[in-house]
Amino acid sequence: MADDSDMFGDALAANIRSARESVGMTVAGLAEASGVSRAMISKIERGEAQPTAVLLTRLSGALELTLSELIARAEGDMVRVARRSEQPEWRDPETGYVRRAVSPPARGILELVEVEFPPGASVAAPAAAYSFKEQQIWVLSGHLRFIEGDLVHELDAGDCLQLGPPSDCVFVNPTDEPCRYLVVLGKRRG
Repeated sequence: MADDSDMFGDALAANIRSARESVGMTVAGLAEASGVSRAMISKIERGEAQPTAVLLTRLSGALELTLSELIARAEGDMVRVARRSEQPEWRDPETGYVRRAVSPPARGILELVEVEFPPGASVAAPAAAYSFKEQQIWVLSGHLRFIEGDLVHELDAGDCLQLGPPSDCVFVNPTDEPCRYLVVLGKRRG
């Protein structure tokens, strides 16, 4: 019998395939746009591999979706109220960081995401993941080092950063304590 995480993994795999097909992209095209190998994309779409945060970020950026949109679509519910007990969470199998979609899955122009970032964790994201959205990071507790291209931002509880133009970024928790932060995302206007 499949548990909830297996069912969610299957839904996420199907959603990635569906999102790719809906924009008329082949696996090879998605591989080229995301920098993720065709073999890995195929394994993810078949549910044979659990994608990491880095892979999901690359795939969602290439599909012009936020990571939360990709995860929320896997949830399949288009409600306007997101009850705490029903907000989808996703745990990165590589770093253990937990990403919770705070916003309702109805596709609005803004999106809120809460992240619990473990001590010592580091996650890189390519510039392509930021090319179609505005983003702010508000640290709720702990310390976050955010590397944005050549800039290094040291952020403590209460600090809020507006990201600049798209660049390769790295989220780092250099401390022995967890860090919790809120990401506010908005679609860039054309």
